[in-house]
Amino acid sequence: MRILFLGAPGAGKGTQCKKLASKYSLAHLSSGDILRDAVKNGTQAGLAAKEFMDKGMLVPDNVLIDLFREKLAQPACSKGFILDGFPRNLAQAESLDGLLSELKANLDKVIDLKTADDLLEERITGRRVCPNKACNAVYHIKFSKPKQDGVCDLCGTELSHRSDDKPELVKQRLSVYHELTSPLIEFYRGKQLLATVNGEGEQEQIFADILATLN
Repeated sequence: MRILFLGAPGAGKGTQCKKLASKYSLAHLSSGDILRDAVKNGTQAGLAAKEFMDKGMLVPDNVLIDLFREKLAQPACSKGFILDGFPRNLAQAESLDGLLSELKANLDKVIDLKTADDLLEERITGRRVCPNKACNAVYHIKFSKPKQDGVCDLCGTELSHRSDDKPELVKQRLSVYHELTSPLIEFYRGKQLLATVNGEGEQEQIFADILATLN
């Protein structure tokens, strides 16, 4: 099973991808995690990416594709995988098609988690994270409160509000997402791979809807 998740920031992609990966023993491939791992392990693509990151530049699409090529060639992905956060635009989607063709693989389903912008804004701006890198727990001031206000339940570290989760930046992030991703939705709809799932409501109901779509 090879699945790609689309969804705006705050749509809950990461949560649902982890649940699905656990249920079906699939590799969960987040672009951010792959990038960090490749840099940490000093792979060829990781070293190339680090050059751009050290200069404060975005990692180019061709380097991102090389990162995914390294990852998808590993035995852990042979049983299937879930792509989370990649591709982000049409050019990346076309490059991914080429890579999958090289690997004699193909996507089985593209799931678009559809969520209203006002709910996304509420989810994102209320998010609080544990800055302890060994923990990385995530909370929400309304939907998932810590037992003690402002303190991580797991490690006791004071929670922080990420700078890109501030209200003034959230609208901009959502606008950029819609601009880049609208062509992606049409791209995968044209391939008859796209399924839209309501991303609003309880996590378990959303997960049940995803399973129903896949089955």
